[in-house]
This record gives sequence, structure tokens and C-alpha cells, in this order.
Amino acid sequence: MTWIDTHCHLDAAEFADQADEVARRAEALQVGMIVIPAVERANFSTVRNLAHAHANCSYALGIHPIFVPQAQEADLLFLRESVEVAMADPRFVAIGEIGLDYFVPLLTESAMRAKQEHFYAEQLKIARDFDLPVLLHVRRAQDQILKQLRRIKVRGGIAHAFNGSFQQAQIFIDLGFKLGFGGAMTFTRSLQIRRLASELPIESIVLETDAPDISPAWLHPEKNSPEQLPRIGDVLAELRSMALPDIARITSDNARTVMPRLVALS
Repeated sequence: MTWIDTHCHLDAAEFADQADEVARRAEALQVGMIVIPAVERANFSTVRNLAHAHANCSYALGIHPIFVPQAQEADLLFLRESVEVAMADPRFVAIGEIGLDYFVPLLTESAMRAKQEHFYAEQLKIARDFDLPVLLHVRRAQDQILKQLRRIKVRGGIAHAFNGSFQQAQIFIDLGFKLGFGGAMTFTRSLQIRRLASELPIESIVLETDAPDISPAWLHPEKNSPEQLPRIGDVLAELRSMALPDIARITSDNARTVMPRLVALS
């Protein structure tokens, strides 16, 4: 029984010099693969190096919407060039983390919304051109995210930390996406997320930690870790009245389906 953490910021400052040990402890708990998305040009090499330091790690490259305010147009060219080189790297699996964030006040200002949408669209084009899946940050921006996905066709990906409606979920699924569930699902008060996790097709669900963020109920408010993924999976098993080994197998298979470059690694 092995697990895939489809979204973990193992390079985050919260892990400091502990990232190597965290990856090893997660592997000992049968987390067989951790996908580490980049968030800005400055950490492209960091996520790449972490992925190559551990057999249970892989990486994605992209510019996160929260980092768009300081990003430059040249960063999009750098991303395209980096992806072209990374295509020869078996540990490179996706474009991400990209998307839109209409929750952070700075990012809701008119000019910054426009810049976010530009960076999101241009990164979708990179994913399209290299036939890669995308790891999507979707915060208060479900419909805008979907609008661009209808316009710029990509091979699918993951709607990370999904918290939309059933109708929006179905549109993502129809576009070839899986939906990421993690720590938020473990809180009994998260009624909508738990309904989604319980009732959506199991073939559409992948698991994630978003560590060090979105800690599960038993850890909150402490920092999250990929070591928590099996226990998060246990919550999904309870919600769906399924056996834990089946949850591990199906969600891991779903991750490999949507990120086919994982197949050779996990």
C-alpha cells in the first residue's frame, strides 16, 4: 500500500534544513511519491534538486499567482526555456503551481487581476505546447479558471485543494482534471468539502497535503507534512466506506493517470 502526495511544498522555509528527513519519514510511512510544485522562478532549481535527492520525490515548474505581483514578463520566457530542458528529466511531471487567487486583497485589484490572468493564460499555453498537465491554484476563482481552460486546451491536471460546487467539479472532470483533497477534508465542520469527497466519482479524486499548509484536524495549527497523507487517506476511506488499501491504490492510480510521467517513478 503506497500513497502519492500530489501537492507538497517541501522546499518551503517552514521545513528549513529538515526537508530531507521529512521526505525519508514520509517514505517510511509508504508515501511513495511527493510532487513538489515550484512557485516562482527563484525556486525552480530548489524543487528540481529536492526531487533528485529522494527516490520518492518529483517536481513541477510554474509561477504561483501569489508571486505574480513581483514576476516579470521575462519569467514566462524563462519558464518556457526551463520546461524545454526539463522534458528530458524523468522527475519533471507537470506545470505548476499556476492559477488565480481572488482571495488575497492585493490580488483582487483590477490591474493585478489582469496580470494574474495573463500569467495564468501564458502558462496554460506552455502546458499545451509541451502536452503537460497543470497543477491549479483555484481560490475564489473557479469560473475564471474554467473559462481559460475552455479557451486554452491542455491535457488536464489537478484542481488543487478543490472547494467548488458539484457542477464546477463535473466541468473540471469533463476537461480531464482530477480534484485534490487534503487536510480541509478532515475537519467535521467542512461539510461541503466532505460531501464532495464522499460523493464525487472516486476516479476523479487525488490526495494531497499542500504541506506545510492546510494541516489536518489532528495537527492544526501546527505545520503540515507529507507524513500525514496516509491518515488523510484514512479519513477519505471512512467518508466513502471503503477499505484503506483500495483508497491508496485508486488515488495513486488517479495521480498516475493525470500525471503520466509519474508512471516511470512510482
